[in-house]
Amino acid sequence: MSDPAQEKDKAVQREISRRTIMSFSVFFVCMALGVFLFLKLYHEPASADNVQPTLRTVFKTNEKLFSLFYSKIRQARSFKKKDAVPNARVNGDVGMGGTLDTSWRLKVVRKPGDTLVLTLDDIKALPKTEVVFDFKCVEGWSQVTYWGGARFSDFLQKYNLVSQSTMKYVGMITPDGTYYVGNDMPSMMQPQTLLCYELNGKPLPQNQGYPLRLIIPVKYGIKHLKRIGIMYFSNEKPKDYWAEQGYDYYSGL
Repeated sequence: MSDPAQEKDKAVQREISRRTIMSFSVFFVCMALGVFLFLKLYHEPASADNVQPTLRTVFKTNEKLFSLFYSKIRQARSFKKKDAVPNARVNGDVGMGGTLDTSWRLKVVRKPGDTLVLTLDDIKALPKTEVVFDFKCVEGWSQVTYWGGARFSDFLQKYNLVSQSTMKYVGMITPDGTYYVGNDMPSMMQPQTLLCYELNGKPLPQNQGYPLRLIIPVKYGIKHLKRIGIMYFSNEKPKDYWAEQGYDYYSGL
């Protein structure tokens, strides 16, 4: 007569063996699938925007999901001024060639043939807003930084650009035309988004976008255009420097 305890132990061992085989089988299948997809993507020719079509499809899907769940009242986490670094990291100098003087003007294209030209004092005439947030870079680093300027939403209201706020995108270009970004209007209208002219309570240094830059805390750093020269509005995605280099157009956090 068989021992019930021994039979139970054998049944347990069989179940353990079965689950182990299943686990390893699933692992190897997933690993093989991962290698297959990696090689497929790696060898897939890039399209005109320097990104493989499969990867660009993923980017667009992410953008749709981000846009679907985006909240107008959502804000990036705020910090105290004492938490901000004394020397904000300088990353990227595209569009920053040369030194600007008092001849700088912000050109706001309301529509083709209709351009509003503003000085820095015109921007400073708006209520000043400060934001202290964790500035994040796609390279993997981040740091708490302290900025001051005018809310983009206040800017639109002050200079009769409310009708332009119904459009889907805002495009910005540096004065020399070499750096340009496009941002979706809901993110631009977020209350922490600034036309920024101060860093740590002082005028922007040249290497941080003097005299005026964009601070948009719900985006990665590649969307925070330094040294704004031209601004325009569109229902089509504006040109974007880093999207053309293969990065995600939306770049949201």
